[in-house]
Amino acid sequence: MPDFTIREYAFISGAYEGCPTSSLDHAYIPEKAFEHLCKLSATFSKYGTKVFELAGRRKLKLDQYVGVIETPCGTRIEILPKHVELSGENDQAVILEERKLLQKMLIVSMHLPYREAGSANLNRFKNQPLHEWIITQFLVSFERLVQCGLRFDYNRVQEEQKFLRGQLQHVKYMRQSPAKKHIFPIEHDVYELNRPENRLIRTALEMVCKKTNDANNWKLAQELRLMTSEIPRSQKIQQDFRQWQSGRLLALYEEIKPWTELILGEYLPVSTHGNWRGMSLLFPMEKLFENYVAYHLRRNLILWNVKTQISSQHICFYEEQPIFRLRPDIHIQHKETNQIIVLDTKWKLINQNDRTGRFGLKDGDIQQMFAYSHYYLQHSSQVILIYPQVKHFDNELEFKFNVECDKALLRAIPFHLDEPQKILDYLLD
Repeated sequence: MPDFTIREYAFISGAYEGCPTSSLDHAYIPEKAFEHLCKLSATFSKYGTKVFELAGRRKLKLDQYVGVIETPCGTRIEILPKHVELSGENDQAVILEERKLLQKMLIVSMHLPYREAGSANLNRFKNQPLHEWIITQFLVSFERLVQCGLRFDYNRVQEEQKFLRGQLQHVKYMRQSPAKKHIFPIEHDVYELNRPENRLIRTALEMVCKKTNDANNWKLAQELRLMTSEIPRSQKIQQDFRQWQSGRLLALYEEIKPWTELILGEYLPVSTHGNWRGMSLLFPMEKLFENYVAYHLRRNLILWNVKTQISSQHICFYEEQPIFRLRPDIHIQHKETNQIIVLDTKWKLINQNDRTGRFGLKDGDIQQMFAYSHYYLQHSSQVILIYPQVKHFDNELEFKFNVECDKALLRAIPFHLDEPQKILDYLLD
């Protein structure tokens, strides 16, 4: 089955005879795959999650989720962020740029231990679809782990042998018939690779061998498969993840754990209760962008304390109990002057030249920022909306709230995704 690459807010339709060629904004997938997505959409809607929505009888429209969806028939759909404008001439360059952006955001948001394997492989990594990139990082980490040495563990074994080893189980032995007196029920410890961490990695490797279409990944996966053939697969994945240990002796396993979780984990908005999952990974772009901005603020604002998702204020009281919590995305406070700035991130493309459309800003976002200004700052400082920088939004917009205090300002500032340190020019001016 072919793979499809689309972007946020794209349309997905079932293929039919004479249908147009698939593009980044509209994919025509096999009928079985389309039916599966319709069922998946109904599951998501049941739990209040908006990933797809019907846009007609035979069409689905994507929302702000990115990642990979694999269907039972083998169709794989890669969903990329929508940030670069299409020129109609070089869609492949747009795909590469959006993949690179998504990889950077995932590394930051999920605290993934990412290493490039050298400049020779740099372009190959960037050209890979998301699922192949994740597989590559997993295999590189696993290869490094095998080279450094896998950890063994003692496991208690109960068996019957013709010789004594370890501890004899006297009760069982006494109950045996005289014909089996030469057989000893024993219990002893075996020093082997069968431990939760290794079982999970081995299970992820088996999935990788089935899912990868990249020749280099397949070759490395088969080599690792032969080298670790004595490790059994995990029969209880969630339980083994809970038993995954950390510490000095298992420091080498910290690098591969996030990649193993991505391959074996359930990175869909809601559980589908044991239905087909394939290698499906979906991430909300709003959250990825928020984590990406917060990460770079922490790195660059040395004199500020940066916190995310604080919720110390409420907008109402009911029977003397606070209700309706206010939760700004980012809260920064200067370590010396105690100046506070409240920021909210919005993954949306706005236009600084569109005055008639109020620049593309939403009433709800402005009202939300007014509430933050009132309850967190008493209108004594500024609140900031952060949007991704695009061609039509590369300068800040400044508004004054309709209150008496002159410091009650609302600013909308662009965040340069490739040069995040530029945000300091707006915050520290």
